[in-house]
Parts: sequence; C-alpha cells; structure tokens
Amino acid sequence: MTTEDILLLDTPLLRQLTEENIGRDPNAVALDKRIAHAGLVATQVKYLQRARRKLPSYYEARAILPPLAFEQSSSEAAATRKSWRGDVCIDLTCGLGVDSFHLSRRFARVIAVERDAALARAAEINFRRLGADNITVVCTAAEEFLNKFAAADGRADLIYADPDRRSAAGRKLVLPEDCSPDILQLLPLLKQLSKRTAVKLSPLFDVAECFRLFGTGCSVEVFSLGGECKEVTVEMSDTDTEGSLGAAIAGRGRWSYPYPAPATTAGFAPPYRYTVIPDAALRKARLTARYAAEEMPQAFAVPGDSYLFTNTLPAGAIPGKVFEVERMERFDPSCLKRELRRRGIRSADLYTHGFPLAAPELARRLGIREGGSVRLAFTAVGPTLWVIELKEVIL
Repeated sequence: MTTEDILLLDTPLLRQLTEENIGRDPNAVALDKRIAHAGLVATQVKYLQRARRKLPSYYEARAILPPLAFEQSSSEAAATRKSWRGDVCIDLTCGLGVDSFHLSRRFARVIAVERDAALARAAEINFRRLGADNITVVCTAAEEFLNKFAAADGRADLIYADPDRRSAAGRKLVLPEDCSPDILQLLPLLKQLSKRTAVKLSPLFDVAECFRLFGTGCSVEVFSLGGECKEVTVEMSDTDTEGSLGAAIAGRGRWSYPYPAPATTAGFAPPYRYTVIPDAALRKARLTARYAAEEMPQAFAVPGDSYLFTNTLPAGAIPGKVFEVERMERFDPSCLKRELRRRGIRSADLYTHGFPLAAPELARRLGIREGGSVRLAFTAVGPTLWVIELKEVIL
C-alpha cells in the first residue's frame, strides 16, 4: 500500500464509504461499481473486520490497516501485557504502531521510529484517531535515528524493538542477526542510550540462546495466546544482574523463575488422577519441571516438557489444560486397536508429547480418524511408552 493510498483512505469520502460497507462481504465491495476506489475500500473493510478480534481498539477507531503491516503486527492481547513504565520510550520498529499505542498509555512520551514512509503516515493518522497525542512518529531507519539521538545526548527509559523478520523475498527469519535492524550489532549503543532495552524475537527462537546472545542477566518471557506461542521477549536493564525465564499466558497469568531453572520433581508412580498438558508458553520456556517443583511438588513431570501427572491440584490458575484420567496403561498398539474396535470407537483426539509417533501415524496404526469425543494422550517415560485415556477437561 502506497503513501497515496494511505492519504486517499484518510479523505472524508473514503472514510464514509468504508463505514457504510463495514459489514459487507469484502469481495462484494470490491466488485461494486457504485463505490469509488472499490478495491481500496474493500481491503480496508476486510482488515477492519479481522481487526475486531486482533486489534479491537483499531477497529473501533476505524484505523487504516495496510495488509502486510496488519499481518505482522502484535495483537492487542500481546501488546497490553507489556507493563514497562517511565518518561521516554522509543519504539525502534513502529510498523502499524500497536505496541507504540499501548506503550503510550504507560509512558509520558513515545517516539515511534518507522523507515517506511507509507507506514509512518498510516501510524500518524491512526494515533490521531486513537487519541494518542503523546506519540511522535519519526520516518527514518533505526540506525540513523539512534546515531542522531546519541549525538543529541538523548536518554530513554525504554528502547523497544520488534525487528522485521521477513527477508526481501518474503522468507521468515529467526536469527536476530538476520533481521532488520540487527539488534545484536546495535546492542552496545542501545544500552548506552536507555535504562532498559526490550527485544521481541521470533516465537521459534531458542530461549536458551537468548542468555548466550544477550547476557546471563537478561529476562526472557514467552507469551502464548489461545494455546499458541506468539512472542519471545528479551529484556535487559542497567540494574539487573540475575537472569530470569518466564511464561505468560493470556487470561491465565505469569510464572517466572531465576535462570537457570533446574528442578527435581516427584518420581513416576502411576496410576494418576489428573493429567496436565502444559501450555505452549510453559513448554517453549522449558519450565514445566520447574513449575511442577514449585507449585505441584507431588506431581511427576515427564522429561522434555511433556505432561504432568498428579493426584492433587494446586489452588489457582494452572498453566495448561487439566484432564481427569479415565485409565492409564502401557502402550501396546495391537491391544489398543482391538480395544478401540471393541468399543466401537472410530475416531479420537490424539495428544502426543515426547512420543516417537506423530498423531497421523498413530491414527493410521490404530485404524481410527483424528478428532472425536474420546481423548487419548501418548508419551514416553524412560524406555516405556504410555497411553492415557482422558475425561473432559476440568480446568
């Protein structure tokens, strides 16, 4: 989307047309010859409809939503969890501006840096519509901005960056040094200019690598939404000396422990009354055993951040799904296949963690389809394979 498109979408006519068609099928809007600039209006209708869940504030403000920027932006659920506060915040990679907007609620002033002219213009318009008048948008490269900020003896309470993780060809990037800007190269300057630096990394990035690259005193947090890992965030402060590793789950809570996080849990003593399938954030952060050691000392944590087995549950939220156990036995594919056939079970939900076979292959060997009201969990404890039939989820 070009700067001209952005300016056109900000005109009274296209704002009115977008509003009048907000509830229609975008494809029908695009083909409606009565609508001026129908394709552009249809694009806004499409992404505003999608923003109702991902970016509700942007939807209510009828923000301008360039498609690629929308796809790559943080959700508001992810942005609102960022709890830093202070006077001056610099968002080095503004993009659509979702993080800048939510940071503006906690900082007196936010400087949003965006190198793309069209995105910078869209961000300015959106911040105006959102009523965020304490955000200044600067259209320049992050490196150029930082050098000028340093030359002016600038100092920030927080510098936040979510580097572009797409190559010029559109390929997804994971390593920080491959992304733009290269935060590792800029790190000495960032630490010089700010009390605190925070960097969002790919959800695929190895959390252990964070401590090697950013120092053992950094804090790493994995965030999940709807059971899916969304963000890995690294935070560095000029006062922090001990590292920490945490998991944050939308709507459930946060769990954080000093790094490294060794833990010893109870021994394996089946059968058990409950099975906990840890949330993606806990598994990604490799904190299942540490959580169990702190919060569920009677539980057994299957190695490899697989399942937790327990006969008692802690008070409060649990970072995962909790099932009652119907039965638990050693895995014998022939016996299990006969049992399922005897019971007339032709399909089942299959959960596999730390198991040598993936769900599709298991379904094939058992002669069933994936999906259904019966739930079967599979894992390995040492050399022994286990199958657990689960009742309804209770938490």
